[in-house]
Amino acid sequence: MAEKALEIKDLRKVYDTGTVAVDGVSLSVDKGEFFGFLGPNGAGKTTTIHCITGVARITSGTITVSGIDVVDDYRKARTKVGIAPQEFNIDIFGKVGKLLDYVGGYYGMTKPEREKRIDELLLQFDMMKYKDTAFQHLSGGYKRRVMLVRALVHNPDILILDEPTAGVDVELRRDLWKYLQKLNKAGRTIILTSHYLEEVELLCDRIAIINKGKIVEEGSKDYFTRDGKSLEDHYLEIAKNGKGYE
Repeated sequence: MAEKALEIKDLRKVYDTGTVAVDGVSLSVDKGEFFGFLGPNGAGKTTTIHCITGVARITSGTITVSGIDVVDDYRKARTKVGIAPQEFNIDIFGKVGKLLDYVGGYYGMTKPEREKRIDELLLQFDMMKYKDTAFQHLSGGYKRRVMLVRALVHNPDILILDEPTAGVDVELRRDLWKYLQKLNKAGRTIILTSHYLEEVELLCDRIAIINKGKIVEEGSKDYFTRDGKSLEDHYLEIAKNGKGYE
């Protein structure tokens, strides 16, 4: 049996307003897998991710990352996850190198460890020339790269990407795809949420679709692209057949 990087069992999240954002979600991601997590806006994707990373408190159910319970041992579990969110939740006036150094320090890396790791990543993502550039002065594509590098500084077991190529032109999007494929081939577990279904179809091994807080379909990429159809075709079929969709 494959080792699990992420395991979610009967996850339920109810906000104080009474809104049920996630309703009995169970899924697992194998170590080294490239996993697509899809659904329309408001489906429960972001809330699930917030529960994984400790941003949102779990109402009931369990989540483990690399075998570590995210509630019982939050601090250790959090070190196992890196997240590149859709929004630029970063000091836009900060210089790239300093922003990355701060994150490394937050995760307890020594200064020599941080310097070595940051230079390795900047070289890998062709960003070394921007080390002393303020984030606000970068193009949209390079801002996305910084968010990705920031998520990788502490060398997490799982990388979560929320719309990582939003607002990026075609050429830079393809460059980011190459970087992600290289990371995955090197053994990194990646969870991708994206509205670009061709991106998910290209990159992911297995896919789950969530809506109204429930998993409505899950399977391998081959399952979702059977009969010569694209992932988008099957996604739309699921919507048409009313599997939890508005």
